[in-house]
Amino acid sequence: MAKKPSPKPFAPAELIALAEAVIAADRFPRLATVDQGRPRVRPVSPVRTEGFVVYVANLRSYHKTGEIAANPAVELCYLSEGHDQVRISGRAEIVADRALLEAIWAENPLLRHYLGTIDNPELLVYRVVPERARFMREWALDYHEVPLDSSRA
Repeated sequence: MAKKPSPKPFAPAELIALAEAVIAADRFPRLATVDQGRPRVRPVSPVRTEGFVVYVANLRSYHKTGEIAANPAVELCYLSEGHDQVRISGRAEIVADRALLEAIWAENPLLRHYLGTIDNPELLVYRVVPERARFMREWALDYHEVPLDSSRA
């Protein structure tokens, strides 16, 4: 029988900071969508993160555009070097706020390099609005619910 890992303990007051540290450390979290009833997972590079609200740029021609249009329920999975994990489950919605898009555009030189202009018709930015966030320490198989403070979203 396999021995279950014994993770380093933490105080409940540390939970949000621990989860945010995992998010900050993982440049390429995995995004899960549903494609005709089957899960699809791919690495993504968020263009902005505000607490547990995550923004992901996309191209209209990518497969995930159709997947999210058909089923906006998604999950992001972040993993730290120490194997701590954060899962954010929520709904992806297209960002239409021009001021927000301009701020994201200004912060992301890769978007500007690859797309040339903010008005490129291929550009979409999704906001993943969290419905649930969970933290797991070091493969312990014990998830801890991270409180989602609506004032931060």
